[in-house]
Amino acid sequence: MASPREMPFLSHINELKRRLMWSALFFIVTVGTSLAFHRNIIRFLVEPAEDLNAFTGGALIFTDLTEFWGAAVKISVLTGALVTMPFLTLQISLFLGPGLSSNERKWLYLLMPFALISFGAGVAFGYYVLIPPAINFLLNFAGDVATPLIRIGSYLNLVTMLLFWMGLSFELPVVMFFLAKIHVVTPQFFGSKRKYAVVGAFVVGAMITPTFDPFNQSLVAGPIIVLYEIGYWLARLGARRDKSESTEASSSA
Repeated sequence: MASPREMPFLSHINELKRRLMWSALFFIVTVGTSLAFHRNIIRFLVEPAEDLNAFTGGALIFTDLTEFWGAAVKISVLTGALVTMPFLTLQISLFLGPGLSSNERKWLYLLMPFALISFGAGVAFGYYVLIPPAINFLLNFAGDVATPLIRIGSYLNLVTMLLFWMGLSFELPVVMFFLAKIHVVTPQFFGSKRKYAVVGAFVVGAMITPTFDPFNQSLVAGPIIVLYEIGYWLARLGARRDKSESTEASSSA
């Protein structure tokens, strides 16, 4: 089979179209399935928020006739996009793979499952660790000055944003290791940027969390700092292994 460098331009474009079309079809199917189970998905997302809307028995409200429908469609689209992401990533990787070097292709394929696991771990961290205290803080911050009556659209926008960014943040060690293995960045570069990583982690924490209290921001910044350190040591480990393999190859030659 000809590599992308040897394929005619039109064949190259047709190959990309075919893979994107399969991804679009997969997305449509997952969105339709998610829409069929939208109530279950919404109940799952509401579960971490205890004592939500005490006057309605914990149920979310909607104040516009189309609000719940819009929230259901939005959450179905987001769920479909989340489920489609691994399939789309695989299709793009298969398309780009033959045009990469053997080292880049090997590590791209090897790290794909770990990237998906890392994203899932970040979503789980956001769901079980970050959301409950953040929601509790926001609900009780007003004290007896105001009574919370949370709309479904507002709540789902907040929760999905938190889960997405936490999932993305947990990809950091995989990305750092990959960049080191394909020799784009050295481990020494990551080591020299630790202080900037700490500052950046708190900036990201302030952007992701909807609250301004140090506790909730630290819940985000702390794991990002730890993840950066893990990524640094993984990059060092990978570079050391490359060096030993290169030494063995030189001595055997």
